[in-house]
Amino acid sequence: MPSSQLAAQSRSLAAHELDDGSEHDALWSAVSRRLRAEYGEDVYTSWFVRLVLDRIDGEVAHLTVPTRFLKSWIQSHYSERIAAVFAEEHSDVRRVSIGVRVAAPKLAAGARDVVVAPVPEPVDIRPASLVSQLPRPDAAARIGGSPLDRRLTFDTFLTGRSNAMAYAAARQIADARPGDPVTFNPLVIHAAVGLGKTHLLQATAHAAEATGRRVTYLTAEKFMFDFVASLRAQTALAFKERLRAIDLLIIDDLQFLQGKTVQQEFGHTLNSLLDGRQQVIVAADRAPSELEGVDERLRSRLAGGLTLEMGALDEELRAKILKTRVAAAKAAHPRFDAPDEVIAYVARVVTANGRDLDGAVNRLLAHNTLTGAPITVEMAETALRDLVRQVEPKRVKIEEIQRIVARHYQVSRADILSSRRTQTVVRPRQVAMYLAKQLTLRSLPEIGRRFGGRDHTTVLHAVRKIDDLVKNNSALSDEVELLKRMLLE
Repeated sequence: MPSSQLAAQSRSLAAHELDDGSEHDALWSAVSRRLRAEYGEDVYTSWFVRLVLDRIDGEVAHLTVPTRFLKSWIQSHYSERIAAVFAEEHSDVRRVSIGVRVAAPKLAAGARDVVVAPVPEPVDIRPASLVSQLPRPDAAARIGGSPLDRRLTFDTFLTGRSNAMAYAAARQIADARPGDPVTFNPLVIHAAVGLGKTHLLQATAHAAEATGRRVTYLTAEKFMFDFVASLRAQTALAFKERLRAIDLLIIDDLQFLQGKTVQQEFGHTLNSLLDGRQQVIVAADRAPSELEGVDERLRSRLAGGLTLEMGALDEELRAKILKTRVAAAKAAHPRFDAPDEVIAYVARVVTANGRDLDGAVNRLLAHNTLTGAPITVEMAETALRDLVRQVEPKRVKIEEIQRIVARHYQVSRADILSSRRTQTVVRPRQVAMYLAKQLTLRSLPEIGRRFGGRDHTTVLHAVRKIDDLVKNNSALSDEVELLKRMLLE
């Protein structure tokens, strides 16, 4: 729309109150268009595209975003400019407020599907001339990496069957000297939450720095935010040059890397480092082939390295972690101690992840110090009742079933959803359908739809076939039970 027509539309909106939904939408459309034009497509997509105009109360426009981090970033860097644009588009709107929205059931026809968690004080607008002179973040100065926790070292990392391979690979990289040949590049480590991948990455960063190498540890979110900030500050070239001049790049939580341009830039950085024989370590919550929100070329380049999984903590490793945590608590509270039978009980029943084990020790410590009760198995059963209950009724998703089964049978999730009829694909597909019927409340037609739009009779046939096979085939029965445990852990 020409600027003259847009200005005319804005003046028309300013002439009367925003008491109609169409005017509400038109105002937000006008503000959004101006923000997109002013900051460019990359910045707009990264920061503004998930902003929603929830309501206008008097002179305050209430906006919502889906995460607290996004709220904090927009408030710190863009709220004043957004307020200024609102004021220019509608003279009655003088301030903006940003809240975090969460999903909520609709109570009645036309009810909004968001609620706003506590609204901060409205931000007063400033003159446009002052806003344009506000200091911009120095992206190049902030590429030093995300903060490292000094406690997360190899000395405090406990190993077991589930993480031994990942530990050995990370240790070999960390102990290499400047100029040594690169062995595994990139090294990709994937694990569910709370299984120690961040600890392992930070331990690697600490140890590698001690050898004199230039190391940068970044979360995917910080890479994204710094890159977008460098675009805004027009220091993108310095950002790229500085990042590519390091010896070891460690990226954590790659699954959070969003935006086509950001992913392309990370891909270019990755290619530059790999081609220059510089080491890269990446961690995510799933294998590269299963990172559906990540660019296919980036996934392919990551898959070309060494991919290792850190599995669920086995009982022996859980007991080892508990003993370490109890010893640390005892150092601060000399009267606190947990007998071996209590540690064995906790290791057996608290199975989710290392964070729940920390929570279990804190519960025992609290009950012991606050009530004076001795630590026994009976006391532990009472203190940890809700922690144990958390892992029992886990809700299994069909997508998770497809992912776990595909990985177990070494096929892709796309194969399972495809129309391929080879035995190497048909059996995993039938097992996945069987587990979907066993572990979810979905109907046969719904399961069929989630498996590539198949008919419910196809699902019924698969369920009956696998049900018959597990009764007579002990190997398949063991496989199915293993898959169930993996899904329910």
